[in-house]
Amino acid sequence: MMELFNQAASRAHRFARKEDGSSTLDFVFVFPVAFMMFIMAYEVGMLSTRHVMLERGLDQTVREVRIGRILTPTHDILKDKICEYAGIIPDCTNNLRLEMLNNDLRAWTPMSDSVQCVHRAPPPPPVVTFNHGLNNELMVLRACALFDPMVPLGVIGTSIPKESGGAYGLVATSSYVMEPFQ
Repeated sequence: MMELFNQAASRAHRFARKEDGSSTLDFVFVFPVAFMMFIMAYEVGMLSTRHVMLERGLDQTVREVRIGRILTPTHDILKDKICEYAGIIPDCTNNLRLEMLNNDLRAWTPMSDSVQCVHRAPPPPPVVTFNHGLNNELMVLRACALFDPMVPLGVIGTSIPKESGGAYGLVATSSYVMEPFQ
């Protein structure tokens, strides 16, 4: 009986001294952290790219209004143009919401920081202020586009403020003066 115990003890001692599989342990501990960093970097890159493209689409559209290519800017025309220029915004026409306000340069009143985004809930959202303005008026155009996070339970997905349906909203703002082209 004692010999059986000694054999088991010597086998356990030999097993404890082996270094086989030590690289597997390193992989098990390091890979999830490295993979999470890669996913976070990819998500931040996509977020930044989509925001830049939203800003570009809005700026290009406002430029067309300023130079007179779009004489009567309506909500649908501006939305279609922004989606055309932005390019990589998924389901742009359904996830983009515009708000156009006029402001007086001589009696400037600060606008609210809250921008309304698209609501993905079934009831229709209320109509957003959209007035294309008169000659020589300063117009401020704000766009909010919704995006779903790639990894909603990841570090970035949980830290970004959510809008409607667990999506995050990117906001772009531009302004122009309605020129008298007539």
